[in-house]
Amino acid sequence: MVVATGFFDGVHTGHRLVIEQLVQAAAVRGDESMVVTFWPHPRNVLQKEARSLRLLTTLAEKKEILHGLGVDKVEVLQFTKEFSTMTTEDYLRMLMSEYGASTILIGYDNRMGFDAKNADEVARTAEMLGLEVVRTDVVSSEKGYAVSSTKIRQCLEEGNVQDAAVMLGYDYHLEGVVVAGNRIGRTIGFPTANIQLYEPLKLVPGNGVYFTKVHTLGRDLYGMCNIGYRPTVGNGNARTIETNIFGFDEDIYGLDLGLTFIAKIRDEEKFASLEELKEQLAKDREACLAILG
Repeated sequence: MVVATGFFDGVHTGHRLVIEQLVQAAAVRGDESMVVTFWPHPRNVLQKEARSLRLLTTLAEKKEILHGLGVDKVEVLQFTKEFSTMTTEDYLRMLMSEYGASTILIGYDNRMGFDAKNADEVARTAEMLGLEVVRTDVVSSEKGYAVSSTKIRQCLEEGNVQDAAVMLGYDYHLEGVVVAGNRIGRTIGFPTANIQLYEPLKLVPGNGVYFTKVHTLGRDLYGMCNIGYRPTVGNGNARTIETNIFGFDEDIYGLDLGLTFIAKIRDEEKFASLEELKEQLAKDREACLAILG
């Protein structure tokens, strides 16, 4: 096995460099490629203040992307406090004995084991154990900083879905089931589908109105999605993800709905009346259609 290991949240462009080299290295050697990853996220296990860390990909999404990039096998290890005490040497020996690792790919910030200070130390330990080591370079954004899951989370939390998409290598996506809402949108001509996420730890972009692709009933459509607390219709509302699907008015309660974020249109606002909200929604729809057209 030629092995790469890490959490790979988002499987972003930096990760993809590692995966591309993994697949190529396996092909050259006539071996199989394997990604060894973890669940849940180490920070959610080890740091109390980070237990609500939101993720860019669900486990199923991550595995699907990795296989789509040509990885032969994906192994998921349960991350626990006990697991976190494994040394670099013990972890690498485990990869060799349990998964037949002969070659290991190491990213620029790839650490394995609690005692490794940096990727260089991991490489030295791997070579000492007889593993062939392939090093990968850092991938930088157009703005000059290293691409990272943390940077992408920050962009999404700020509503900057377009910069996030550049670093991810694809548009950000949410998936959930359509649940009942308060139906106020229907009374002003903008019926919405509210979704409850399948993965509670999936990161939701910052509050505001977004132009989105919508997938439901096996069809690809477009719409505008509002994320937030709906301040116009009352105080103390729960945060919702509700989408007005253009040219669509079918009953999809209880069905799957996928949202792919293309651009942010505006921040969430409180309007003086439902009539003002209706007028703004009409403008929002025109802004979305201008992007589409």
